[in-house]
Amino acid sequence: MILTGEQFSARFDNCQRSAWRFECQPTYAMQREQENLRRWRAGEPKPEGHNAVWHETVQEIATSGRTIGRVRTVRKPLTEYQRFQLAWAIPGNVEAGEDVRILDLTNLVLDLPAHDFWLFDETTVVDLNFNSDGTLLNIDQRENPDLTQYLKWRDTALSHAVSLSEWNARA
Repeated sequence: MILTGEQFSARFDNCQRSAWRFECQPTYAMQREQENLRRWRAGEPKPEGHNAVWHETVQEIATSGRTIGRVRTVRKPLTEYQRFQLAWAIPGNVEAGEDVRILDLTNLVLDLPAHDFWLFDETTVVDLNFNSDGTLLNIDQRENPDLTQYLKWRDTALSHAVSLSEWNARA
């Protein structure tokens, strides 16, 4: 079932225990990020309130006793977008309460999907489908997904990923 942005946002409000993302695209071309990407490229400081709407969502989930997290995959050399994300977006997400882990696949071969997905309460799967240029194609809530496979992918990613602080210490 293809979801609208509003329907997708409701999944965060309605989850009872957890929201978890597998994030694997080398770049994302989200219109709302373009000005901040330009600022980062120019060496300008991060603007006050950067990513504030997402941080509010994360804080609401975390303070309610639910968990929110993700594994962000990378390969060296990092793409420009990954460098931007690691410098500006992910640290603020972690500060807001999101458990963000980094999985360096440069020298690993793991059974992981080539698409992004969210897993809500370990029962609802929402695939995020992107075009090769990083633009969002659609948000697809899977009907009758193979939950065993999605949970296996989550567990595999988590078992090989490290915290942002550990990633930064290794870099």
